[in-house]
Amino acid sequence: MVMGPEKIALAAPSSSFRLRCKSLNSLRLRRIFDMFDKNGDCMITVAEISQALSLLGLEADMNELETMTQSYIRPGNEGLTYDDFVSLHESLGDTYFGFVQTEEEEQQESDLWEAFKVFDENGDGYISAKELQVVLGKLGLVEGNLIDNVQRMIGSVDTNHDGRVDFYEFKEMMRATILPTS
Repeated sequence: MVMGPEKIALAAPSSSFRLRCKSLNSLRLRRIFDMFDKNGDCMITVAEISQALSLLGLEADMNELETMTQSYIRPGNEGLTYDDFVSLHESLGDTYFGFVQTEEEEQQESDLWEAFKVFDENGDGYISAKELQVVLGKLGLVEGNLIDNVQRMIGSVDTNHDGRVDFYEFKEMMRATILPTS
């Protein structure tokens, strides 16, 4: 069975493109830039981007690529320099690659993930009422004595109503609790 090239779906956010460490992300972007720069002139043209994407099995519309990159190509240049490429990537951050975080935000996210893992005892990515009850018991908190109380706690932050708390819900609950409102 022969499969055709996949069409690029630029509208789907992907956090896998962005690494936690800013210096590693820069290194990764540099490698991608160098891979696209087929002739080694330290500039990538729309044609080189298209060719690289094609080699990766991705099909991109040349007009869309031109539209997306044109405002980042400096006057007099035929393509994107590395700095232009970084600017393009950063501008696309929210839309295509997940938002770009500061080091402080990355640390907060990491700290929240560590806290979440304390409650997610079985490591399935969710905090169930039973898991919350166990952790509250270990902490000696009386709120955890009755499962009905714990289920109400879960329900108060369970925005998708699946009976458990995922990391996003946990993060939103923690931010609402920790961050002062203005």
